[in-house]
Amino acid sequence: MKQSSSIKLLNHTDLYIAERIYQLFQKSYSIEAKLIGVDSFPPLERTLDNIQDSKTQFWGYYKNDNLAAIAEIELTNKLLDINSFVVSTTFFRQGIGSDLLGYLLTNLSFEFAVVETATANKPAISLYKKFGFIETKKWLTEIGIEKVMLNK
Repeated sequence: MKQSSSIKLLNHTDLYIAERIYQLFQKSYSIEAKLIGVDSFPPLERTLDNIQDSKTQFWGYYKNDNLAAIAEIELTNKLLDINSFVVSTTFFRQGIGSDLLGYLLTNLSFEFAVVETATANKPAISLYKKFGFIETKKWLTEIGIEKVMLNK
């Protein structure tokens, strides 16, 4: 059976789509929270309403009709700001994160890109560096998470 995949802009105001985004965020960000060793993790506190009301864009990677990855971005004044980037645990280590990030970097019009993640999130940092992002800043958040900013 042939595997099919596609990347598309998601209509996050639609309740069904927002619920899929919410569920994927909850699963993936709970893994990240464990990875970085925290109990309280702001991405896990997002609500369905917050996703539906967001002014950001959500891009989805579908594999065989399953939502396998999501990138939440803001694209303003030639700045690509990656707010969230998650891959379903079902699809870890299959190159889906690379495919989605590569698609966005190739198909969106921007001059400068920025992303932040926890310094303990080595898989994410490795992915961004693979695409030419460089670490520009590190800091400790008010809730005790050490973060890194990467720019391209």
